[in-house]
Amino acid sequence: MNIAKTARRSLAVLAALLVIALGGAQMLLNIALKPSALQTYSRDIAASQERMAENYPQTFAWYDSLRTSGAIQDLYMDSDDGTRLHALLIPSAEGSGKTAVLVHGYTDNALGMMMVAHIYSRMGYNVLLPDLYAHGLSGGKAIRMGWKDRLDVLKWMEEAVRIFGENTRIIVHGISMGAATTMCVAGELPSRPQLQPYVRCFIEDCGYTSVWDEFKNELRQRFSLPAFPMLDLADLLCRIEYGWSFRQASPLEQVRKNTLPMMFIHGEADTFVPTWMVYPLHDACTAPSQLWTLPGVAHALACREDPEEYAQRIREFTGKYVGE
Repeated sequence: MNIAKTARRSLAVLAALLVIALGGAQMLLNIALKPSALQTYSRDIAASQERMAENYPQTFAWYDSLRTSGAIQDLYMDSDDGTRLHALLIPSAEGSGKTAVLVHGYTDNALGMMMVAHIYSRMGYNVLLPDLYAHGLSGGKAIRMGWKDRLDVLKWMEEAVRIFGENTRIIVHGISMGAATTMCVAGELPSRPQLQPYVRCFIEDCGYTSVWDEFKNELRQRFSLPAFPMLDLADLLCRIEYGWSFRQASPLEQVRKNTLPMMFIHGEADTFVPTWMVYPLHDACTAPSQLWTLPGVAHALACREDPEEYAQRIREFTGKYVGE
């Protein structure tokens, strides 16, 4: 009888622990993919404009002139699941055949890439800036960490070809989660023959190796928690709720499939996406590649810390593969 009672108590304790762990995993998943406080910033276009004016005043003056003259346009399309997606379009005044697709980071929006757009615009590029799913003016209720976003960006690239014609040459450039998205796009491109003639190269700036690795780092950094069991359970819940897994969402594996030139950029003081991640990513790329790491630079600040060299590096890299 005592053995039976002990067994029942043990099972009850295990069940309670499982419920607590599942609750914690659900909370973790919600914090990561539905960060309501941060999403308010992403959705707040006025706040994004104020941030641009504060951090990049020259870029903001250029952006404001585009708005005043009507030289920046809103585009919309539907994702594969029917969600309405938004992007900003800045056509080149020169009628260029070059197009830069610029992909923003986690809980940001298209305006967060305007400082990079300014560089490409001065180089004579058309610029397309998507709001990723659940960001900016795009629909969606949960962040997809660049994984399913790769499919939306591919559709935006097809839209660029439709708008600018079959002589257009495309580069995709992303920062942070946008960099992860860029690498996922690069790995998907070999299966998209309709796009291959137009895409010339990629630039990824401080992207992560996988969502699993990134969330594992965040668990340790922010909460001092090990990956097991919380991350495993959150991954299971993500598969059930959203149809993808943290390990499946792997820019590292996507880079292995890439066939086009890629430039890798990373700050050496980055702790949000640790600097070590750029080395296996670069090593996995068998296509022509360049690696630029910046001493003392934190996450996603390469362009802000050294804008002149950032622009020059882009010019040199794109000049080789996109042309003048």
